[in-house]
Amino acid sequence: MDPLAGTRSFVGLGNYLTALTSAEFQAASWRTVVYTVLVVTFEFVLGLATALLFNALGTRSQIFRTIFLYPLMIAPVVAGLLWRFLLIDNFGIVGALLNRVGILADPNQIGWLSNPNIVLFSVAIPDIWLTTSFMTLVLFAGLQNLPPDVIEAARLDGVSGWQLLTRIMLPLLRPVIAVALIVRGIDAAKAFDIILIQTNGGPEQASTTLSLLIYQTMVRFGEPGLASAMSVLYLLVMLLVSVVAITTVWRPGKAA
Repeated sequence: MDPLAGTRSFVGLGNYLTALTSAEFQAASWRTVVYTVLVVTFEFVLGLATALLFNALGTRSQIFRTIFLYPLMIAPVVAGLLWRFLLIDNFGIVGALLNRVGILADPNQIGWLSNPNIVLFSVAIPDIWLTTSFMTLVLFAGLQNLPPDVIEAARLDGVSGWQLLTRIMLPLLRPVIAVALIVRGIDAAKAFDIILIQTNGGPEQASTTLSLLIYQTMVRFGEPGLASAMSVLYLLVMLLVSVVAITTVWRPGKAA
């Protein structure tokens, strides 16, 4: 379809072939995978560690749990803007603090949002900070529902803390972990506003994920057909990933 002339022509599967063979689409897909794996991995590790700490503290962790959940109340756009000012070159607070403590010789030594080699990791920091509390909340709820008699029996049998975690707790938490990973994985894979407000996909398209590429294809380049094809491919991949995650982690209909 020509958005200016208003003419249309049937292209069949042409837009899908164009998307699949596009270097930009392939690069954005790879960046989306890296970004998603990075964000979800950090959130799961930090969330599990914090949930275990809160579970060990019991009722004494109520105030800490409340404070820890504050980032969930912040909109992604606000979080992205906040961390942009923290990481931006020339007057970023993070660089200045690292320089003050002697870690960096120059506050601008690391181009957090201007270096194409590390910008994808930099834009992931706000996402990790923003939603680690969600992962903590879900895992903590799962820990609270573990059968106490099983945990007590394992401790009486002399099971070490690591064995208790890996052999008993984590297997019992598999349905909860599956839900947390799927929800956060899909949410991280469609990250848009938090990256847009920080770098707009730059520099050199190094932080352009699939969501940003679809947006740019539709709005900036005026190709709704190609953008729709990319969206459908993205949806199919997300459905496939969700099915694989459910069948491998949760295994519905089977014991955990």
